Amino acid sequence: MDFHSPELSDKSAVMKIFDSENAECCEYCFGNIFMWSDIYKNEIITDNGVFVSKTLTDSFYLYPKGPGDKKSVIEKIISDGKNITFYGLTGKDKDELCGYFPDKFEFFQDRDSFEYIYKTEDLANLRGKKYHSKKNHISFFEKTFDWHFEEITPENIDRCIILNNQWERLNEKKEPDDIEREHRAIDKVFGSFFELGLFGGILFIEDEAVAFAFGEQLNGNTFCTHVEKAYANIRGAYQMINRELAKALLGKYEFINREDDAGSEGLRSAKLSYHPVKLLTKYNAVFKG
Repeated sequence: MDFHSPELSDKSAVMKIFDSENAECCEYCFGNIFMWSDIYKNEIITDNGVFVSKTLTDSFYLYPKGPGDKKSVIEKIISDGKNITFYGLTGKDKDELCGYFPDKFEFFQDRDSFEYIYKTEDLANLRGKKYHSKKNHISFFEKTFDWHFEEITPENIDRCIILNNQWERLNEKKEPDDIEREHRAIDKVFGSFFELGLFGGILFIEDEAVAFAFGEQLNGNTFCTHVEKAYANIRGAYQMINRELAKALLGKYEFINREDDAGSEGLRSAKLSYHPVKLLTKYNAVFKG
């Protein structure tokens, strides 16, 4: 199978396949795949209407998607390699794979990759007592600072690049390898932001950018937020960028997928505190052969 690194020219064909499947997982966003391709060395192929991505090693594959003959593509993958593992499976994908190959795969829930899905109106309006602490931070920010929010445009995207660079300098000692990789991935995507069809916003205090967030459409009713960055020493900045992006998406998407927590207890607690309406269960499937 002739895999290659993701290029901008792949976007149209890949998105056509993803749209046909109405995918739920953030892995099935072309911008996300493109953004992380240099870091995780993932390569892709479209084979007779089926999309496949392999990551890190030749035996670790994103579960194939598309309206084509998925079973035959999986058979090719199995015949070409050994110790095959598929990741990113939902319960529906798990059932499908079991139907294709009964008793040939062992399945493991991957809690660190479970995705947090929220109603857009919940994140935009923060109604009820359960969001009391969020509203306190937001109230402080609104009363303290002369702020405004702008959608990311060709005219202001350089402010995101400057913030991304500064954020890395301030945080690189915490987890140097992870932060450096994330910085490179974000920097790469900013170079092709509009060609990739991404959407996002910037939070300003006076003329200084203090937070940004961006993502892309995952399916017809869901937006996937890939990145949220804010200066941690500015109280309310993270809560504000989350709310303002949701407000900008209100009426366009019913749901916002804020991706997984990557096993970080702090991130898990923060994402649960926004009360997701769904925690998307995901599995890894290991071939027994």
